Order: sequence, then structure tokens, then C-alpha cells
Amino acid sequence: MSSTVLKLSKTEIQKLKSYYTDYLLNKKVPYSEFSAKKNGTSITAYTSGKVLFQGNNAEQEAAKWGKSESSTVKKSTSLPENFSSLSVLGSDEVGNGSYFGPLCVCAAYVDKEHLPPLKKLGVKDSKMLTDDQIRKMAITIKKLIPYKLLVVNPEKYNEIQPKYNAVRMKVALHNQAIRILLEEIEPVKPDAILIDQFTSEANYMKYVKQEAQRVNQKIYFVTKGEQYHLAVAAASIISRASFLEELDKASVELGRKVPSGAGKPSDELAADLIRQGGTELLSKYVKLHFANTEKAKKLV
Repeated sequence: MSSTVLKLSKTEIQKLKSYYTDYLLNKKVPYSEFSAKKNGTSITAYTSGKVLFQGNNAEQEAAKWGKSESSTVKKSTSLPENFSSLSVLGSDEVGNGSYFGPLCVCAAYVDKEHLPPLKKLGVKDSKMLTDDQIRKMAITIKKLIPYKLLVVNPEKYNEIQPKYNAVRMKVALHNQAIRILLEEIEPVKPDAILIDQFTSEANYMKYVKQEAQRVNQKIYFVTKGEQYHLAVAAASIISRASFLEELDKASVELGRKVPSGAGKPSDELAADLIRQGGTELLSKYVKLHFANTEKAKKLV
């Protein structure tokens, strides 16, 4: 189990707490602001301003929020100069950490000419935007730039998951979205391809080699990719908007609000679905391999 420590301001810690609302734990850790657990990674924010991430995905989770005091992970590839002003194809995913809802992966191409209008629109890290802002912004972005969105609903996800672990599935989807978008924008060639990093470059390359059709162009990997180019930010917003739309559809079908995340509300709704139609019904709405499934069964 790895651990990573960040030093954050009070304002940043409040943003952190808001982001992990659905994952908050009831236990009170001495001298802490809050504690949460997401996908096997424990997050504890202390009154000193230090935030401890512990678990198999600790470094990846911490990287979303800043540079670690303790992590020795370095970017394997430095970005070209003036990267933010280049014409870039970027990709990102949403839904990987949510028990309910799909996994959405989007690749978006932003050429130099579209950088000013995207900036004017307010495109930035989707975590810094409200759900309403994301929904409205996505509509405009999709009219402005080329993109490829892949949505893996829970039923399909559960069919694939036994053969593809979570990382390999994301690698396959990112590769597919990028490949299709490159074909659609031909003969245009992006100056670079940037993936919002969710695993090490070596790990990505290991899994992508198993794909029948893979992108062979130079790809850059960096955490918090939306800070380096608006292409990743745009891809994140489109993915998030699609994820929210799918949760809305599920809410209508079930006649109650379907939660994002993997907290207690998800366990309780899952338990109700098991009572109504067993695992067969549950599998239409959730990612079954999450620990929430066993928690829900215990509640039944």
C-alpha cells in the first residue's frame, strides 16, 4: 500500500471535502477536518493542512490536487514548449469512481483557432464547475470542436470487467476514442496527443499493446491534464455532462435520485434494487465489482 501527502490551504481542503462528499466516513480521526475513502484509497485531511492519501491508488488520487510532499513519481515525458497554445487532441474519463452510472471516455481536438472561444466560454477543470455549468458548457463545446465520446453503460461494463481490469478497460477506451477521432479529423494532424494520466506510461503501453488497433503517434501523459491544455478540459466536461445525463435517465427509470460516487446512499439504493429484482436488476445500473455490492447485500 502506498501513501502520499499533500500540503493544501484551507480553501483547497474545503474544495477537497466537497469533491469527496459521497465518500465521507463517519469516523472522526483526531486533529482532522474529515476522512473519506474512494475505491480503496483513504483520504484524511488534517487541521495542519496536510492531506494523507493511502491505498493502491494513492498517488493517482493525490495527483488530482497538487504536487506531493512524499511522492517520488515524476512525469516520464516533459511537454513541448508553449504546449497550451498548440493544436492538441486530449482525452479524459468520468465515472470510474462512481458505483452507479456509466464509464464515459471522451477525446476532443482543439486547434489553435478554437483556444480563444473556449477560454471565453470558461472551459477549465470540470471539478471546478457546477453540474449546471457543465451541462450548458458541454452543449456549446460539442458544436465548436470535433470530439468522440464513448459511453460504457453498467450492463456492458459488467460484461467486459471480468476480462478487463479497470485500468485495462480505460486504456482500451482512451485508445479507441483517440483513434476514431484521428480518423474523423483527417487529413488534419494534431501537434500532440495528451491523455489525462490515470496510470503510469509503462502500464498504459503494456495494455495498449493488447489492442488490435492502437494509436502509434507520440502520446503525452500528465496528471491534471486540463491545466496543461483546454483539449483535456473540454474532453472532461463532455464526459461529465454525459455521465450526469445517464444518471438522470436512471433516476427517471427508478423513480428516485440516483447518486454519484460510492458512498452510503449508493449502498442503500443498491439494497433496494436487490430487494426488487435481485442482482439481475442491480447489474443494469451499477458496476458490480465495487465493494458496494457486498455492502448492499448485507443491508438486504
